[in-house]
Amino acid sequence: MVFGGSQVLMDIEPLVRIYRQDAVLHGPTHTILGALGIGAVAGVLGKPVSETVLRGMGVGQAGISWPVSFLSAFLGTSSHIFLDAIMHRDMKPFWPLMDGNPLLEAVPVETLHIFCVVCGAVAAAILGRDMIQQLFKR
Repeated sequence: MVFGGSQVLMDIEPLVRIYRQDAVLHGPTHTILGALGIGAVAGVLGKPVSETVLRGMGVGQAGISWPVSFLSAFLGTSSHIFLDAIMHRDMKPFWPLMDGNPLLEAVPVETLHIFCVVCGAVAAAILGRDMIQQLFKR
């Protein structure tokens, strides 16, 4: 949940910029520095929010450690920067150290999309397996 929440926080800036019809959608939040800041916020907020939601869903083991919360948040924000940098021309992921985007089109965008779909399918299969195992434990 923290990983997913960090992804949502990352895209607040582009959402606002789309609404304002800005030419550049990926600004300071889509840099390594921005990802570190958002990751810190997501790590702090993610633990209590996730635990509350999990308890509300009736999940028995609703505890998330602080290291797991921060690791999830920073993995979420850093992977977001990396994947977005491959496909968005307006990103400057290494700003202020470097202007421009050396990761742009490091792989074809279609390959990136296939990679994301495969990762999602693997995650869905793992979650499905875990849900089935939980059903048979009862």
